[in-house]
Amino acid sequence: MYFIAFNMTLSIFLDSSINENKVNAISHNFGINSVTKIPTNEPFLVFKENGLNFFFDSSFTKSLHIDFLKGSMGWRLRRSDHEKLLKKTLGKFNEPLNIFDGTAGMLSDTLIFLALGHKVIAYEQSKIIFLLVLDALERAKSQLPFIENLKLLNGNSVECFKRHANIDVIYLDPMYPEIKKNVLRSGNIALIKDILQIEKIKDHGDNIFYEFKEYDYKKIVLKRPIKSELLDNKYNYQIKGKSTRFDIYI
Repeated sequence: MYFIAFNMTLSIFLDSSINENKVNAISHNFGINSVTKIPTNEPFLVFKENGLNFFFDSSFTKSLHIDFLKGSMGWRLRRSDHEKLLKKTLGKFNEPLNIFDGTAGMLSDTLIFLALGHKVIAYEQSKIIFLLVLDALERAKSQLPFIENLKLLNGNSVECFKRHANIDVIYLDPMYPEIKKNVLRSGNIALIKDILQIEKIKDHGDNIFYEFKEYDYKKIVLKRPIKSELLDNKYNYQIKGKSTRFDIYI
């Protein structure tokens, strides 16, 4: 497993002996300090009744928690067969596909691919988001058995892609250059951007597409805002929704 070094002070707060083993494992495996006192003006992780949470500081006013069984993600997973756009992007196939998600984030589309029966290798460069997603997967796996077909890794997907063979589809969902109003209200994308700034991780943005184009590939699926400019006009076909477009390169 590949890890990105931290450029910040991050702690995980141990507030109960019940979670001591989990806290110690994260501290040991990810090089994050375990503390018994809440950091005052620094970001920290903490296990609560609902799972792992990330707080930007001790004011507790800004935080991120992931739950795949509730909210919009839970709703999408309960009706994954209705995800017509994502189905169309993959095209016809005789057996489950091996998909490489180079922009894992909160796994919003990867979980649908898994629910449809495919296998996914997903990379997330942020250690904070990776840990939150990992905890959410652990809590959901008893109800979402297809999670066993996911390999989630923490690292730079462009650098790590060459370690993997027999990839049928590279899936890319880079952050939009401008946060749309409806997304901003939901908060998650804005929080992710803030987390990347805290970790001093440079967002590849659209460049990640060009970097993957340098590799030998069977198929690249690039998710874009419906009205955004083409990154490469030599696409093979497009799948369009109301607000989203998928540019397909074969």
